[in-house]
Amino acid sequence: MRAGRQTGDADRTSRSPSPAAPGDGAVPPSSSLRGLDGLALKTPASRDRYIDFLRAASILGVVLGHWLSSLVSFEGGFLSVRNAAGIVPGTWLVTWVLQVMPVFFFIGGFSNATALESTARRGGTTGAYLRRRLFRLLRPVAVFLAVWAAILLGLRLSGAVGPQFTRSLVVLFGPLWFVGIYLVVVLLAPLTHRLHRRAGLAVPAVLALSVAVLDVLRVALKATAVGWPNVILVWTWAHQLGYFYADGSLVRGGRRLFAALGAAGLAGLVVLTNIGVYPRSMVGTGFERASNMSPPTVCILFLTLWLVGGSMLLREPVARWLGRPGPWKAVIFANSIIMTVFLWHLPAFVLVFFLMRWAGLVAPAPGTGQWWLERPALIAASAAVLAPLVLLGEFRRRRAR
Repeated sequence: MRAGRQTGDADRTSRSPSPAAPGDGAVPPSSSLRGLDGLALKTPASRDRYIDFLRAASILGVVLGHWLSSLVSFEGGFLSVRNAAGIVPGTWLVTWVLQVMPVFFFIGGFSNATALESTARRGGTTGAYLRRRLFRLLRPVAVFLAVWAAILLGLRLSGAVGPQFTRSLVVLFGPLWFVGIYLVVVLLAPLTHRLHRRAGLAVPAVLALSVAVLDVLRVALKATAVGWPNVILVWTWAHQLGYFYADGSLVRGGRRLFAALGAAGLAGLVVLTNIGVYPRSMVGTGFERASNMSPPTVCILFLTLWLVGGSMLLREPVARWLGRPGPWKAVIFANSIIMTVFLWHLPAFVLVFFLMRWAGLVAPAPGTGQWWLERPALIAASAAVLAPLVLLGEFRRRRAR
């Protein structure tokens, strides 16, 4: 991969209307089921539809991963949510596919690069770019927090639950860590994009080396605090790779490059998770002594290569499929509601847990046959609880218009 101006088909991609960053909403908030036909017809041929597909598919992957492997418990008035990948044999493999945060930041690199270039062509300022991006990102989060502030205040004033329970509800805000870190990455984007244009591959090389050095020091000194700068370094590195997609150099590398990136990432994961230092799971589980996410380790760099390489290998066939009206309208609709789905999927899952508890149903031991058989029903119930929240969010947006 080499930084440079895009040519041919790849150049048309870079000049396409800037897609929203992950969580921003890939289509105008005014979209609705009735407006899908119009939005689909207005989509320019130059738009990179695969980016929109990846955004929706990635967030749905997060939702499915949480619903598939989350273990909720409520003991002594305290609510906790942990991940079955830490205790159920073999489930760590799922995290190598459904831990798609690296794809979020890769998409963000593409989105922010095209937005910056579009702003510059229109004569806009960096401040205007940042205001537009931050508004799209923070508006749905503000609504989510406002609703939960009212819920928590009501619970405390009513005395229906103890203060320990209301404090433990903070686990429902877990997905917001992604929003906070992405906010920092967006603020850094004007700088990191300039560095990309000037130094190309040297930028991710330096970032990767810094991550590795901090990781070695963290392990050698047995001091977790040493690794916390990797929270910014790792995700900035994944975001930086998206710039190579935006300028066309990644696409020009072709399928051999994509396969090489995926193979290198997979090989690195296999080696690192078998040397006795790193856990095999790519998520924090609450059961394992160490975590590859808190703070992020060098394993996440290889996970990024594996997921980005694999995603790019699927680009051409999926892009052709998205050229059909039906699939493309589905992607438009999914992206119009995706932030609501992301923010509320964990509260919906926990609510299902309490409904089951109220009904006297006892969850089977994780990893048993019954536990696996019940997961589809649990996922379906969580989707049923989430659906009204999504529809309410759509109604709120339409009323706002």
